[in-house]
Amino acid sequence: MATFLEHDRRTGEVWDRLALVTDPELDEPVTRLGFVELVTVDDQGGVDIVFRLPTYWCSANFAFLMADDMRRSVMVLPWVRHVRPRLQDHMVADEINRGVAAGSSFREAMKDFAPGETLEELREKFRRKAFERRQEVMILALRNAGYDDVSICLMNLESYDRSDFGEGEGAYQKPRYREILVERGLASLPGDRAFVTWSGDPIEPRELAPHLRRLRTVRINMEFNSALCRGLLGARYLERDGRSAELTRTGTRECVACPGAGCGQRQPAGALAGAADEGAGMFT
Repeated sequence: MATFLEHDRRTGEVWDRLALVTDPELDEPVTRLGFVELVTVDDQGGVDIVFRLPTYWCSANFAFLMADDMRRSVMVLPWVRHVRPRLQDHMVADEINRGVAAGSSFREAMKDFAPGETLEELREKFRRKAFERRQEVMILALRNAGYDDVSICLMNLESYDRSDFGEGEGAYQKPRYREILVERGLASLPGDRAFVTWSGDPIEPRELAPHLRRLRTVRINMEFNSALCRGLLGARYLERDGRSAELTRTGTRECVACPGAGCGQRQPAGALAGAADEGAGMFT
């Protein structure tokens, strides 16, 4: 049987892996958004993850994608044998939970809700949005740092890596933008351009202004969705559960395994984090 310290270490590793799973519409970690309610680990290498979304009708395809990504991310841990994500309080929670547990394809599990669409098509769609959102942040950060459009468009990966964005959104998105560049094969060598389109075409200086205008629409859509679902999330769970405003601000709560013991086990406050999901997704 695992010791308490071993159990706590493994639980922490699961939270670390879940922090790599993003809401597909907002491109923010599900842990940061507060969607994950509870993680439990057993002695046989089983992991149970309870999560919930801002509304009963949040898009079924988004919900399935997050559940499947949670399973994939946590299964990477060498000691894990089974991962059981469980969505609660959702109109198709049973179908999603059953489909992910059985290893069914998205099309099989959700045939009545998203006919003809595959999970990989969804991943591609939202990975592109994430790329464009992160790219806009980095281009604007470089402009604010004094770079002109020619320098930005011609910047290679080596120069990008050396750039210092201090603190704030630019610093946060810098490695995340690089991650997608390399993952998609858009840049890997030091001399490769750091700023290209999703299809790999270079962005010329004269094209940068209209390119940024298009990226701005992606950002505005994400921000609108976030604001909408932030209110929905708070209204749905803070009022129903009777949570206090103080808990909402802290974004964490006492470890459910040992209340009052102060063990430090991470349990993000789920819906208490006060952030939001992909609002427009519920209308998709």
